Amino acid sequence: MAQKEATEFTVTANSALLSELDWQNKRDFEAAARGFIASLDDPVITDANGRPVWDLNGYPFLEEETAPPSVNPSLWRISRLNALYHGLFKVTEGVYQVRGFDLSVMSVIETDTGYIVIDPLVTVPVAKAGMELAYQHLGRKPIVAVIYTHSHIDHWGGVKGVISDEDVTSGRVMVIAPEHFLEHAISENIIAGNVMSRRASYMYGNLVPKGPKGQIGSGLGQTTSSGLISLIVPTHTIVQTGQKMTIDGLEIEFQMTPGAEAPAEFNFLFPKYRALCMAENCTHNMHNLYTLRGAQVRDPKAWAQYVDEAINHFAGRYDVVFASHHWPTWGYDDCVEFLKQQRDMYKYLHDETLRLANQGYTILEIPELIHLPADLFRAWHNRGYYGTVNHNVKAVYQRYLGFFDGNPATLHPLPPEAAGRRYVELAGGAEALLAKARQAFERGEYRWVAQLVNHLVFADPDNREARELQADALEQMGYQAESGPWRNFYLSGAKELRDGVLDLAAPKAVSPDTVRATPLEMFFDLLAVRLNGPKAEGRTIVLNAHFTDIDERYVLTVEHGVLNYVKDRQADQPDATLIATRAALDEVVQGQATMAEKLAAGEARIEGDPAKLAEFLSLLDTFEFWFNIVTP
Repeated sequence: MAQKEATEFTVTANSALLSELDWQNKRDFEAAARGFIASLDDPVITDANGRPVWDLNGYPFLEEETAPPSVNPSLWRISRLNALYHGLFKVTEGVYQVRGFDLSVMSVIETDTGYIVIDPLVTVPVAKAGMELAYQHLGRKPIVAVIYTHSHIDHWGGVKGVISDEDVTSGRVMVIAPEHFLEHAISENIIAGNVMSRRASYMYGNLVPKGPKGQIGSGLGQTTSSGLISLIVPTHTIVQTGQKMTIDGLEIEFQMTPGAEAPAEFNFLFPKYRALCMAENCTHNMHNLYTLRGAQVRDPKAWAQYVDEAINHFAGRYDVVFASHHWPTWGYDDCVEFLKQQRDMYKYLHDETLRLANQGYTILEIPELIHLPADLFRAWHNRGYYGTVNHNVKAVYQRYLGFFDGNPATLHPLPPEAAGRRYVELAGGAEALLAKARQAFERGEYRWVAQLVNHLVFADPDNREARELQADALEQMGYQAESGPWRNFYLSGAKELRDGVLDLAAPKAVSPDTVRATPLEMFFDLLAVRLNGPKAEGRTIVLNAHFTDIDERYVLTVEHGVLNYVKDRQADQPDATLIATRAALDEVVQGQATMAEKLAAGEARIEGDPAKLAEFLSLLDTFEFWFNIVTP
């Protein structure tokens, strides 16, 4: 269905920011353009099969300087900065960046005879294209090391676009990462991977058409590339702050920051170039303390302390701060001011949330009460383009106090469908509720409309008038949102209400490299999540598993409706024993073959009762990707 125009209330809400923020300050535009060397002649990056995975000119409408009525002007501004300034840039002597080729930024650092590559983007084709651009203008020299700043996929997924497995196994290239990188890089998207990926389709607006009434960016970057994801296991691990390495004549000094923006992350300094990399701990926006796709809540107190530690630990030794998103900050005084304001933003959200919580305010009340101090509020690099004050405050509350606000009325509320029917009845029926909601819409009360009509949608998901009104309200909220993810969530919800859940191929949640690197314990954890507890109730199944190529043995037990496993043990009297290679299991997990095919080919065999293994497999749920979000 067609997207609607911005209403007068949305125009007024968006116009309010024009008087609140410093629009005459163009320093970010100057910084985003500074050091530009070149970009690609062909704006469309394709994979090995010629399929487009990234379009450098995918947002031509952002050429317009003035935001249209359907876009928050502040979000329009950051989207222009992210989309229009793309290519290879010189940060300072010996330090270069490829920006605008993905959600994240790839940095290229000169050593005595080659390059260090930092954070090779999300997918292989864009990383390869970015590196080829660097070779073309900086000279073709060997890559001597790759650094993963942290465990999120947009900082390692494209690694095989710049180096190969053979480069690493031969010893020609080091791969450096913070302690516990691999476990967190894999684990975050395993057990809850299906629901996280589905929600990420909302967060990045993957199904919303690009345009002034659609997806215009994600704040932290425009969106993610769609090519092959790869992974090469680190060869060197950094474990403590102050640890130093010298790589091909270039010294690096590290600062560990676990549990801030990512569970495994570090900052580091290149003393020779007086350049400080802040990974994703300090970027030109307010980051997420809780990401809307779903993940464990981050620690703002630790985050602020790490930034403060960086200010003091590296004091006087840098003239430029760069990160793995956005553009750098130059000049020591400006760098320190930038870091201090980022530090104090996260600290303020933490401290104020706890101050108000200790006075008895709740998870829904506190976000309405907290406003950043003026100097933090007006700083462009503190704007809520990705995280927001509202949902970050809720994250702080959740971290300390959980979902429950202490009011027993909210301890055991009815689920949405059951509550929806009762609210509709209370309102006097569907038509009466819709009449009240339409009146609220005409007054511009879109938050209330979305909340009210949601009850009718969950009570009667086939009510077309309710779905359309709900979509209209979400759409206006999206037009007003300063946060890219908030806009994308609102517009994705509106699209799903209007068009339904589309029957599309489910995206692959994990790549072959990720599957191969996944410890078997994590694989069995996922099987435990997939086990249908009610179906398994009353059954007892004992299975041995022996993976011959890696010589690992496990015993798996289904009992009391749960799956438990023990490594390095075999049951004396199992119901069945699976003997296979890990490689064969990986192919089954990736959907390249079935277990039946592996058994028929002799690449796996079963000792004991095959029916027991079949019974176990029959108890595992298959997760559908395109489940409903805005309807029951």
